[in-house]
Amino acid sequence: MRVFELREAAGIDSLTLTERAEPRPGPGQVLVRMRAASLNYRDLIVVTGGYGPSLPLPLVPLSDGAGEVVEVGAGVRRAKPGDRVAGTFFQRWVTGPITEEAAASALGGAIDGVLAELMVFEEDGLVHVPEHLNWEEAACLPCAALTAWNALFESGCVRPGQILLTQGTGGVSVFALQFARLAGAAVVATTSSEAKAERLRELGASEVINYRTTPEWSKPARSFTGGRGVDHVVEVGGAGTLEQSLRAVRRGGTISLIGRLAAPGEFNPNWIFIKSVRVQGIYVGSREMFENMNRAIAAAGLKPVVDRVFAFEEAREALGYLASGAHFGKVCIRFG
Repeated sequence: MRVFELREAAGIDSLTLTERAEPRPGPGQVLVRMRAASLNYRDLIVVTGGYGPSLPLPLVPLSDGAGEVVEVGAGVRRAKPGDRVAGTFFQRWVTGPITEEAAASALGGAIDGVLAELMVFEEDGLVHVPEHLNWEEAACLPCAALTAWNALFESGCVRPGQILLTQGTGGVSVFALQFARLAGAAVVATTSSEAKAERLRELGASEVINYRTTPEWSKPARSFTGGRGVDHVVEVGGAGTLEQSLRAVRRGGTISLIGRLAAPGEFNPNWIFIKSVRVQGIYVGSREMFENMNRAIAAAGLKPVVDRVFAFEEAREALGYLASGAHFGKVCIRFG
């Protein structure tokens, strides 16, 4: 089978297309023919060496993919040949709080990921995907969608009538906008261009702020709320945007800290206790959360926003496109 390997974490060009023997499932395992994968910013961190010397090499990258069950091992009860499934980001985080064991089971980082034509999963590391989604859309769910869902509803408590602030137009932020609108919450979104702003409005954003022309975007965000501040911020920028998020959020509000996309910066931690702000770290979610989310997606008929689809052989080009920041929503790879 064909597979991409990262033999050294030296950048996108260090990805190598090669051949490996076709795997077979053992007891409790499921063999899946991968049909599509989607990219996350975390994948760029992996291939460029951001995970440090502990990265196991050679490594098959990417955490998010969907495919069809080909064969199951002895004792498998949760899947059968022909099922449409996706792997969970953490293969050993089934339910409850995350553990050290679960944290060491992340696809495309701690263990081999999904950029291979065939993959063996433990049966507990799979979920069935909503039937109305195509392969590329289903492949968008394991990391970006679940991260947004966890932030808003599992670890968060977004309710109808509240106001959410999202940053940019990457996968997590776009999913957060879609989920918030399903829940009856309003959304203030930041972006860098009028073209992207128009698309955010089409998805239901009530207010869009250009962070390039308005670097102190917390001011118009607070103005939109009548000076009170937003209820919840999905913070994907990290230290470079956290100061503005702390100014934008209401007293007693919540900031879900998810990424570090922005340039390094400084922030005043005094705002956290002065305003009684809850800052929660979100690192994807459990299989139970994934299944909760899938039920909501199926009931609402929600469709992920896919920006562009690349062929399997174009995996390096796909990562380069993601790195450019030109995308709106998800960047995907279609397997043959």
